[in-house]
Amino acid sequence: MTTVEMTSHLYRYFPQLENRTIQVPAGSVSEVLKAVDEIAPGFTDYVLDDQGGLRRHVFLSINNALVVDRKTLSDRVQDGGTVYIFQALSGG
Repeated sequence: MTTVEMTSHLYRYFPQLENRTIQVPAGSVSEVLKAVDEIAPGFTDYVLDDQGGLRRHVFLSINNALVVDRKTLSDRVQDGGTVYIFQALSGG
C-alpha cells in the first residue's frame, strides 16, 4: 500500500480525508490519484488540469523526490512509499 498525505488546505475541501490515514494501492501517480478520487469524489478535479496533468500550482513528491512527469503522471510509487500533495502559494 501507498500512504497519501497532503497539506491542511486540501483537507478543507475534502473533509472525508481529514483525520485518517489515506492508504491506496501502489502504482503510478495517476493510479494513486484515481484511488484517492474514489475515496473523495472530485479530488482529481481539484489537483489535475483539463488534460489530466498536475495543475500549475500543485506539486507532488514521492517520499522526498518531486514527481518528474507532471503531464501523464507515470512516475511509479513503490509499495510502502508516501505521496505528498501540496499546493504552492501565489499571489501578491
